[in-house]
Amino acid sequence: MKYIQPIRDIQSDPQQMEALYQSVLRENGALEFAADLIYCYKANRDNVLLAAWYYRLQETPTEKAELARKVVNWQLAIPIALITAFCFWILSDHRFTFSEGGMPHLLLLWTPLSTLGVLAYLALTSGKNLRRALYIAFGLAAMVVITFFMIGFIGDRYRDHFQILGILHLGLLSWIAVGLYVLGFNSTPPQRFAFLMRSLEVFITGGVYTVVGMIFAQITLQLFGALSINLDEIYLRLIFAGGSGLLPIMAVVSIYDPHVMPLDQDFKQGLSRFIATMMRLLLPLTLIVLIIYIFVIPFNFLEPFRNRDVLIVYNIMLFAVMGLLIGATPVFAEDVSPKVNRWLGRGVMAVAVLTVVINLYALSAILYRTFNDELTINRLMIIGWNVINISILIAAIVSIWRGKLEEWAEKVKVVFSRGSVAYLVWCLFVLIVIPLVFR
Repeated sequence: MKYIQPIRDIQSDPQQMEALYQSVLRENGALEFAADLIYCYKANRDNVLLAAWYYRLQETPTEKAELARKVVNWQLAIPIALITAFCFWILSDHRFTFSEGGMPHLLLLWTPLSTLGVLAYLALTSGKNLRRALYIAFGLAAMVVITFFMIGFIGDRYRDHFQILGILHLGLLSWIAVGLYVLGFNSTPPQRFAFLMRSLEVFITGGVYTVVGMIFAQITLQLFGALSINLDEIYLRLIFAGGSGLLPIMAVVSIYDPHVMPLDQDFKQGLSRFIATMMRLLLPLTLIVLIIYIFVIPFNFLEPFRNRDVLIVYNIMLFAVMGLLIGATPVFAEDVSPKVNRWLGRGVMAVAVLTVVINLYALSAILYRTFNDELTINRLMIIGWNVINISILIAAIVSIWRGKLEEWAEKVKVVFSRGSVAYLVWCLFVLIVIPLVFR
């Protein structure tokens, strides 16, 4: 981000551009310079000098190729994972609950604890921005303390509900914390979108590890059961709680290279290619389901107005569609052919339009239930998330509609990257302000 303005200032002066690049090389900032120049070029494709540098950097061997050959830092990853697993195991004790027989502290703490481990791994492995990592870790720890305080502060009627909201929103805030460390506080939209894509891959990898871990745990219990050996609770907690503490670090280690920025990660092979292909194949299937659902709504029009469970399904669907659209959007324009790119743009726009229609219908049901009953903590939270996600989708639709279809992906990336700011603001609102409202 720091090279964008200098590049724009000299984008018509070849001599100054070369001088800037040489100084960048001496500062070991080639990757950041390349990312910033590409950003400037895509914002001004008619500039001949920027175009020449864009294609030059595509072919210039930089430190990126060298960094790609770096092996995973298992000497650091394994100790951090074991420390996280130990904390999970300790906190899974029945004494660490909000009340006797109440929700375990571990459910609220598992994402912040995992995030602290991830931040330690990323910062120590890359050797960069250690102070930023400390600031972010301190901020996240402060939010955990505030959330614990708010759970005791909020009224008894809403305490259980806020505990669940705390789990979900601390988890989202933890993910945002990792993004702030990786990207910094002045990142470009392409970098933010690349982080979103890499995060999606980490989440899917974590899900795979979780399934494998559960299978391993069940096989372990069956083996001991075959010998009529019943493991004590302390060992069961070690297997399930301790084992789950290993998964977040392992998922990040398997997918993310701490030495390079998100946009410089490898998105062209392995899991990245599989996820992108899967999301794009799901796009037409999702479109068909949404079209059918639109026609079915009139026959059960009042169901969301009467049944809150239907509204929960709508909100889950809304977040799922957001993830689908992110996964289907190419990180780089050259990842797909121009023809496929145009059809992807049409598909993303169609899915976004139908999703907005369905969720405006769901939002009207929530507002109806609120006006005819009362504003509850869950309703306020759901209304907020609906407004944010629907606004992001509408902004994406307008961007695609008003721009050239060939450039739809760049427009959508900007919309989603700006939407991440709204996610952060609403998370903080839910964790800090809502408890004060429902005291």
